[in-house]
Amino acid sequence: MIIAISGAHGTGKSTLAEALADRLEGFVLVEEPYWQLVEEGHAFSQPPTVNDFEAQLDRSIASILASEGDVIFERCPLDFLGYLAVHSDVLTFDPETRIDEVCKAMELIDLIVFVPVEDPDRIPDVECASMRRRVDEELRELVMEDRLDLGLNAIEVFGSPEQRATMVELELRNLQ
Repeated sequence: MIIAISGAHGTGKSTLAEALADRLEGFVLVEEPYWQLVEEGHAFSQPPTVNDFEAQLDRSIASILASEGDVIFERCPLDFLGYLAVHSDVLTFDPETRIDEVCKAMELIDLIVFVPVEDPDRIPDVECASMRRRVDEELRELVMEDRLDLGLNAIEVFGSPEQRATMVELELRNLQ
């Protein structure tokens, strides 16, 4: 089974992913592509460029396509489409050229867990707050409203980290 945790930065994705990895026996946690690329020496610009987000998109797709067994991914390809859609250089990226490979990877995901920016915001002083809100709106449409019509199985979680993990566990029981 493949689970992907999706959401803008500073929403608690990492905390949830780690909690799920601790709670779900046999699941392996794959850290988000950003950290994988940093470990390999990729130097990200501040703020990240379109090329930086495309590199993360490529890594996300490759990781999902190569995965085996029970895996929790921190982020999925839709996350990077969301960031690219709101990027100031959005016109330099054509999502249509990537949609087939994004769809192929997304078909393998059994459950997407959307972690939204909550109201009131738990982390109001996060870096790039306005971009974060725009990404949150974009991801809501991509994931929860299934804008690309991928037939996604997605849930939205909220509350404390414990409550969020419990919501995911309950959904997983419903899937079995």
